[in-house]
Amino acid sequence: MVKYAHDEIVPNRDSGLDKKQQVAKMFDSIAFKYDFLNRFLSVGIDVSWRKNAIDQLKSLQPKRVLDVATGTGDVAIMTYKRLHPEKITGIDISDGMLEVGRQKVEKLGLSKFITLHNGDSETINYPDNSFDAITVAFGVRNFENLEKGLKEMLRVLKPGGKLVVLEFSRPKQTGFKSIYKLYMNIVAPGVGKFFSKNKDAYQYLNDSVQAFPEREDFIRIMSSLGYTDTYFKPLSLGICCIYCGSK
Repeated sequence: MVKYAHDEIVPNRDSGLDKKQQVAKMFDSIAFKYDFLNRFLSVGIDVSWRKNAIDQLKSLQPKRVLDVATGTGDVAIMTYKRLHPEKITGIDISDGMLEVGRQKVEKLGLSKFITLHNGDSETINYPDNSFDAITVAFGVRNFENLEKGLKEMLRVLKPGGKLVVLEFSRPKQTGFKSIYKLYMNIVAPGVGKFFSKNKDAYQYLNDSVQAFPEREDFIRIMSSLGYTDTYFKPLSLGICCIYCGSK
Protein backbone atom coordinates (compact mmCIF):
# COMPACT_ATOMS: atom_id res chain seq x y z
CA MET A 1 0.00 0.00 0.00
CA VAL A 2 1.41 3.38 -1.03
CA LYS A 3 2.52 5.78 1.69
CA TYR A 4 2.33 9.52 1.06
CA ALA A 5 4.43 12.35 2.48
CA HIS A 6 1.66 13.64 4.73
CA ASP A 7 1.26 10.16 6.26
CA GLU A 8 4.62 10.76 7.91
CA ILE A 9 3.80 14.25 9.26
CA VAL A 10 3.14 14.09 13.01
CA PRO A 11 2.32 16.73 15.66
CA ASN A 12 5.49 15.99 17.62
CA ARG A 13 8.52 14.38 15.96
CA ASP A 14 10.13 13.72 19.34
CA SER A 15 7.21 11.69 20.63
CA GLY A 16 7.47 7.92 20.87
CA LEU A 17 3.80 7.57 19.90
CA ASP A 18 2.62 6.73 16.38
CA LYS A 19 0.71 9.27 14.29
CA LYS A 20 -2.73 7.99 15.26
CA GLN A 21 -1.96 8.19 18.98
CA GLN A 22 -0.42 11.64 18.63
CA VAL A 23 -3.37 12.99 16.66
CA ALA A 24 -5.87 11.67 19.24
CA LYS A 25 -3.85 13.20 22.09
CA MET A 26 -3.50 16.50 20.23
CA PHE A 27 -7.24 16.83 19.58
CA ASP A 28 -8.04 15.82 23.16
CA SER A 29 -5.92 18.78 24.29
CA ILE A 30 -7.65 21.37 22.07
CA ALA A 31 -11.21 19.96 22.09
CA PHE A 32 -12.55 22.60 24.48
CA LYS A 33 -11.45 25.42 22.12
CA TYR A 34 -11.74 23.64 18.76
CA ASP A 35 -15.05 25.10 17.57
CA PHE A 36 -14.13 28.61 18.65
CA LEU A 37 -10.74 28.44 16.92
CA ASN A 38 -12.32 27.11 13.70
CA ARG A 39 -14.67 30.09 13.55
CA PHE A 40 -11.98 32.57 14.63
CA LEU A 41 -9.19 31.42 12.32
CA SER A 42 -11.45 31.18 9.26
CA VAL A 43 -13.48 34.31 10.11
CA GLY A 44 -16.54 32.04 10.01
CA ILE A 45 -16.04 30.97 6.38
CA ASP A 46 -15.59 27.35 7.45
CA VAL A 47 -19.36 27.14 8.06
CA SER A 48 -20.09 27.86 4.39
CA TRP A 49 -17.41 25.34 3.36
CA ARG A 50 -19.16 22.60 5.32
CA LYS A 51 -22.57 23.55 3.91
CA ASN A 52 -21.18 23.46 0.37
CA ALA A 53 -19.69 20.00 0.98
CA ILE A 54 -22.91 18.58 2.45
CA ASP A 55 -24.91 19.99 -0.46
CA GLN A 56 -23.00 17.64 -2.78
CA LEU A 57 -25.29 14.94 -1.32
CA LYS A 58 -28.59 16.72 -1.93
CA SER A 59 -29.53 14.79 -5.08
CA LEU A 60 -28.68 11.49 -3.36
CA GLN A 61 -30.91 12.15 -0.32
CA PRO A 62 -29.05 9.58 1.84
CA LYS A 63 -30.86 7.78 4.63
CA ARG A 64 -27.79 6.47 6.48
CA VAL A 65 -24.70 8.69 6.71
CA LEU A 66 -21.28 8.04 8.24
CA ASP A 67 -19.25 11.09 9.31
CA VAL A 68 -15.60 10.03 9.59
CA ALA A 69 -13.26 12.05 11.84
CA THR A 70 -16.42 13.70 13.14
CA GLY A 71 -14.61 15.66 15.87
CA THR A 72 -17.13 17.81 17.73
CA GLY A 73 -19.90 16.75 15.37
CA ASP A 74 -20.23 19.95 13.32
CA VAL A 75 -20.74 18.17 9.99
CA ALA A 76 -22.99 15.50 11.48
CA ILE A 77 -25.26 18.17 12.98
CA MET A 78 -25.25 20.27 9.82
CA THR A 79 -25.97 17.20 7.67
CA TYR A 80 -29.06 16.45 9.72
CA LYS A 81 -30.29 20.03 9.49
CA ARG A 82 -29.77 20.22 5.70
CA LEU A 83 -30.62 16.69 4.53
CA HIS A 84 -32.63 15.06 7.37
CA PRO A 85 -31.32 11.50 6.93
CA GLU A 86 -32.78 8.78 9.14
CA LYS A 87 -29.48 8.12 10.94
CA ILE A 88 -26.04 9.75 11.14
CA THR A 89 -23.12 7.95 12.76
CA GLY A 90 -19.99 9.90 13.63
CA ILE A 91 -16.67 8.24 14.43
CA ASP A 92 -13.44 9.78 15.75
CA ILE A 93 -10.32 8.66 17.62
CA SER A 94 -10.41 11.60 20.07
CA ASP A 95 -12.63 11.03 23.11
CA GLY A 96 -12.20 14.68 24.08
CA MET A 97 -13.66 15.89 20.79
CA LEU A 98 -16.46 13.31 20.94
CA GLU A 99 -17.49 14.42 24.41
CA VAL A 100 -17.89 18.02 23.21
CA GLY A 101 -19.82 16.73 20.20
CA ARG A 102 -22.19 14.60 22.28
CA GLN A 103 -23.01 17.60 24.47
CA LYS A 104 -23.87 19.64 21.37
CA VAL A 105 -26.05 16.85 19.93
CA GLU A 106 -27.91 16.40 23.21
CA LYS A 107 -28.43 20.14 23.65
CA LEU A 108 -30.01 20.31 20.17
CA GLY A 109 -32.26 17.33 20.91
CA LEU A 110 -30.76 15.26 18.09
CA SER A 111 -29.55 12.21 20.05
CA LYS A 112 -32.23 10.07 18.36
CA PHE A 113 -30.74 10.84 14.93
CA ILE A 114 -27.02 11.33 15.57
CA THR A 115 -24.71 8.90 17.37
CA LEU A 116 -21.04 9.70 18.01
CA HIS A 117 -18.55 7.08 19.14
CA ASN A 118 -14.86 6.25 19.16
CA GLY A 119 -13.84 4.66 15.90
CA ASP A 120 -10.82 4.36 13.62
CA SER A 121 -11.22 5.57 10.03
CA GLU A 122 -8.78 2.93 8.85
CA THR A 123 -10.62 0.03 10.51
CA ILE A 124 -14.30 0.96 10.34
CA ASN A 125 -16.35 -1.35 12.53
CA TYR A 126 -19.32 -1.74 10.18
CA PRO A 127 -20.21 -4.35 7.55
CA ASP A 128 -19.72 -3.85 3.82
CA ASN A 129 -22.32 -1.66 2.09
CA SER A 130 -23.65 -0.05 5.31
CA PHE A 131 -23.99 3.63 4.38
CA ASP A 132 -25.58 5.68 1.61
CA ALA A 133 -23.05 8.48 2.06
CA ILE A 134 -19.83 9.26 3.92
CA THR A 135 -18.50 12.69 4.86
CA VAL A 136 -15.03 13.68 6.08
CA ALA A 137 -14.24 17.30 6.92
CA PHE A 138 -10.59 18.17 7.52
CA GLY A 139 -9.85 14.60 8.58
CA VAL A 140 -8.12 12.71 5.77
CA ARG A 141 -4.83 14.56 6.41
CA ASN A 142 -4.82 12.93 9.84
CA PHE A 143 -5.09 9.36 8.54
CA GLU A 144 -2.02 7.31 9.36
CA ASN A 145 -2.43 5.63 5.99
CA LEU A 146 -4.49 7.57 3.44
CA GLU A 147 -5.11 4.68 1.05
CA LYS A 148 -6.20 2.36 3.84
CA GLY A 149 -8.71 4.93 5.08
CA LEU A 150 -10.09 5.59 1.60
CA LYS A 151 -10.42 1.83 0.94
CA GLU A 152 -12.28 1.30 4.22
CA MET A 153 -14.73 4.07 3.42
CA LEU A 154 -15.34 2.59 -0.03
CA ARG A 155 -15.97 -0.82 1.58
CA VAL A 156 -18.72 0.44 3.88
CA LEU A 157 -20.38 2.57 1.20
CA LYS A 158 -23.41 1.05 -0.49
CA PRO A 159 -23.29 0.68 -4.29
CA GLY A 160 -24.41 4.03 -5.64
CA GLY A 161 -23.27 5.72 -2.44
CA LYS A 162 -21.05 8.81 -2.36
CA LEU A 163 -18.02 10.00 -0.42
CA VAL A 164 -17.59 13.74 0.17
CA VAL A 165 -14.24 14.96 1.52
CA LEU A 166 -13.57 18.55 2.59
CA GLU A 167 -9.89 19.33 3.03
CA PHE A 168 -7.48 22.25 3.11
CA SER A 169 -5.47 22.95 -0.04
CA ARG A 170 -2.87 25.43 -1.24
CA PRO A 171 -4.00 28.49 -3.25
CA LYS A 172 -2.51 28.88 -6.74
CA GLN A 173 -2.79 32.65 -7.27
CA THR A 174 0.66 34.22 -6.81
CA GLY A 175 -0.30 37.21 -4.64
CA PHE A 176 -2.79 35.38 -2.48
CA LYS A 177 -0.38 32.44 -2.09
CA SER A 178 2.11 34.65 -0.22
CA ILE A 179 -0.54 35.95 2.18
CA TYR A 180 -1.77 32.40 2.76
CA LYS A 181 1.74 31.14 3.58
CA LEU A 182 2.28 33.94 6.09
CA TYR A 183 -1.05 33.16 7.72
CA MET A 184 -0.47 29.40 7.94
CA ASN A 185 3.16 29.68 9.07
CA ILE A 186 2.83 32.46 11.64
CA VAL A 187 -0.72 33.61 12.38
CA ALA A 188 -2.52 30.27 12.83
CA PRO A 189 0.14 28.66 15.10
CA GLY A 190 0.38 31.89 17.12
CA VAL A 191 -3.37 32.18 17.62
CA GLY A 192 -3.58 28.47 18.41
CA LYS A 193 -0.93 28.82 21.11
CA PHE A 194 -2.59 31.91 22.61
CA PHE A 195 -6.06 30.41 22.92
CA SER A 196 -5.43 26.69 23.35
CA LYS A 197 -1.85 26.73 24.71
CA ASN A 198 -0.99 24.25 21.95
CA LYS A 199 1.08 25.73 19.14
CA ASP A 200 2.10 22.29 17.87
CA ALA A 201 -1.48 21.51 16.81
CA TYR A 202 -1.63 24.47 14.44
CA GLN A 203 1.93 24.03 13.22
CA TYR A 204 0.98 20.44 12.43
CA LEU A 205 -2.04 21.78 10.51
CA ASN A 206 0.26 23.79 8.24
CA ASP A 207 2.85 21.04 7.84
CA SER A 208 0.27 18.41 6.93
CA VAL A 209 -1.50 20.74 4.47
CA GLN A 210 1.79 21.44 2.69
CA ALA A 211 2.51 17.72 2.29
CA PHE A 212 -1.01 16.60 1.33
CA PRO A 213 -1.66 15.26 -2.22
CA GLU A 214 -4.33 17.73 -3.30
CA ARG A 215 -6.62 18.50 -6.24
CA GLU A 216 -5.90 16.29 -9.27
CA ASP A 217 -3.47 14.16 -7.25
CA PHE A 218 -6.11 13.29 -4.64
CA ILE A 219 -8.68 12.55 -7.35
CA ARG A 220 -6.20 10.19 -9.02
CA ILE A 221 -5.72 8.33 -5.73
CA MET A 222 -9.50 8.00 -5.25
CA SER A 223 -9.95 6.72 -8.81
CA SER A 224 -7.09 4.22 -8.46
CA LEU A 225 -8.79 2.73 -5.38
CA GLY A 226 -12.10 2.20 -7.16
CA TYR A 227 -14.11 5.40 -6.71
CA THR A 228 -16.07 6.49 -9.79
CA ASP A 229 -17.48 9.84 -10.98
CA THR A 230 -14.73 11.63 -9.07
CA TYR A 231 -14.42 15.40 -9.08
CA PHE A 232 -13.10 18.25 -6.98
CA LYS A 233 -14.28 21.79 -6.33
CA PRO A 234 -11.96 24.55 -4.97
CA LEU A 235 -13.46 26.99 -2.45
CA SER A 236 -12.41 30.49 -1.31
CA LEU A 237 -9.60 30.99 -3.85
CA GLY A 238 -8.36 27.45 -3.23
CA ILE A 239 -7.93 27.56 0.56
CA CYS A 240 -9.78 24.26 0.64
CA CYS A 241 -11.34 21.79 -1.80
CA ILE A 242 -14.32 19.46 -1.87
CA TYR A 243 -13.54 16.01 -3.28
CA CYS A 244 -16.28 13.57 -4.30
CA GLY A 245 -16.41 10.01 -5.51
CA SER A 246 -19.06 7.32 -5.83
CA LYS A 247 -19.22 3.54 -5.48
